[in-house]
Amino acid sequence: MSTDKEQLDVEDDFIAAETEDSEPVVEVAKTNLSKRRTIDNLLEERRLQKQLADYDFDL
Repeated sequence: MSTDKEQLDVEDDFIAAETEDSEPVVEVAKTNLSKRRTIDNLLEERRLQKQLADYDFDL
């Protein structure tokens, strides 16, 4: 490793991505998150139903 400080070249003419191009990605991410939450909720409900079915009510 070098102890010298190197000068980094920075480009000042950086162009940010257009918002029109990034919106569909956000929508896809939102729908994927929504689907994931739905699946997680269904799995949690199934797990709780199984626990309830396995519970011994004759304590």
